[in-house]
Amino acid sequence: MTANASTPLAGSGLGPPRHPQRWLILGVICLAQLTVLLDNTVLNVAIPSLTEELGASGAQVQWMINAYSLVQSGLLITAGSSSDRYGRKKMLLAGLAVFGVGSLLAGLAQSPGQLVAARAGMGVGGALLLTSTLAVVVQVFDETERVRAIGVWATVGSLGFAAGPLLGGVLLGHFWWGSIFLVNLPVAALALVAVARLVPEFKNPDGERPDLLGALLSTIGMTAVVYAIISGPDHGWASVRVLLTAFAGIAVLAGFALWELRVPSPMLDMRFFRNRSFVGAVAGSVLVAFGMGGSLFLLTQHLQFVLGYEPLEAGLRIAPLALTVVALNLTGVGARLVPRMGTPATIATGMSLLAAGLAAVALLAPHGYPGMLLGLVVMGTGISLAAPAMAAAIMGAIPPERAGVGAGVNGTLAEFGNGLGVAVLGAVLTSRFTALLPLAAAGAASLPAALSAAGDGQERAAVTDAFASGLERGQLVGAAAVLAGGLVAALLLRRAERAGRAPGTAEGPHVPEEPAGSAA
Repeated sequence: MTANASTPLAGSGLGPPRHPQRWLILGVICLAQLTVLLDNTVLNVAIPSLTEELGASGAQVQWMINAYSLVQSGLLITAGSSSDRYGRKKMLLAGLAVFGVGSLLAGLAQSPGQLVAARAGMGVGGALLLTSTLAVVVQVFDETERVRAIGVWATVGSLGFAAGPLLGGVLLGHFWWGSIFLVNLPVAALALVAVARLVPEFKNPDGERPDLLGALLSTIGMTAVVYAIISGPDHGWASVRVLLTAFAGIAVLAGFALWELRVPSPMLDMRFFRNRSFVGAVAGSVLVAFGMGGSLFLLTQHLQFVLGYEPLEAGLRIAPLALTVVALNLTGVGARLVPRMGTPATIATGMSLLAAGLAAVALLAPHGYPGMLLGLVVMGTGISLAAPAMAAAIMGAIPPERAGVGAGVNGTLAEFGNGLGVAVLGAVLTSRFTALLPLAAAGAASLPAALSAAGDGQERAAVTDAFASGLERGQLVGAAAVLAGGLVAALLLRRAERAGRAPGTAEGPHVPEEPAGSAA
């Protein structure tokens, strides 16, 4: 089955018809996506083994982790455009194959350099998979079921986050470090067969020419910006390396935007950003990722450095956040609220709960784990309401034949928001921590360095208290940013809905004068 020129545009009130095997297809899509998302977190627990057995330095370990996310985030928009132009099923199959080969090479790597290269290859496969999966979900579900389907799709991300460290711990307890990559092979093989047999083919019926320069500019620009965000905490935000990389990335992305406005067949139609629904959902999506990425970064440090838990123990204690998202999305709570409350109110409620959860963690975590648990559950509830509604709003503002690009934008925003959350909230933590350090530890840049410089037990307690205060301040800043962003996103979406109901107006993106199928 291939999408034809009669496919209705998003915002028309008609959507693609329901596919008779849509829920089975969704299961296949989630299986394919799980292989990618598990790999995002499973590597963290293997760092000691990689350091010992491969002789990897600290910088090489960082590249093992970052090579995957850098390549994936840089290629998301290009991969989404490719799935629209050449077919989403083809890109799914290609992504699974590339990811599987990369996993095999990573599992058999004999040096840090080989593992970094294999991880970069896995990032290529991951970009193809993540954009194609969401685009297929949008295509096989109509508007009445799409929010729930996207909620199930998003649940896989939370499941991957929760299960990754646990799976890694089990495998490393019985096998060598390469097993964390080789375990991907049977899952990828099963997904390949299932996609080939069940998933229908969809592609843009216009058959537009590839936008090669746009692909190059978006890849270089996004990679540079994400690299600057990732390397900022290690090299310093004011360092020449970070500043030059950030400015270069922003300049290239500005050139990409100008090029896309001029080219006849743009990879990303910049006119989508004139749509308030799209802009509101985009802003909210960035801030959900900002709050979740930054808070998890702070939480893991609190559990390990302040409370003294091992990495696996810390992962188990953060798991209720992901499990709450999984439970609520699988039961369709958020999907049932959207028709009753409307998308703006659902997003505002979800973002407010996420902000309340962040504040609860900040204020209650110092008094013991039960307070942190309450905050994690509230955060998970907020994410399960807001994230699927915002993803559906982004995808609903884009014509179905451009769903791959929409998925690329959604994925890019998640990567950008996560990195920005870690960077900003980490900077707040560091600023507060260094300002409160006792004189004996003044100038220390990290908690271990400050503790080693501290003298007696009183000074060490003061160092720990300074770090805990920095964590609290960071979480509160994150809560304020998420709450403000949620209210702004809801306001933009509400205005877009009112404009769509006004006489002589139509909700949805600006559609080119000759939409798909006009010549058919």
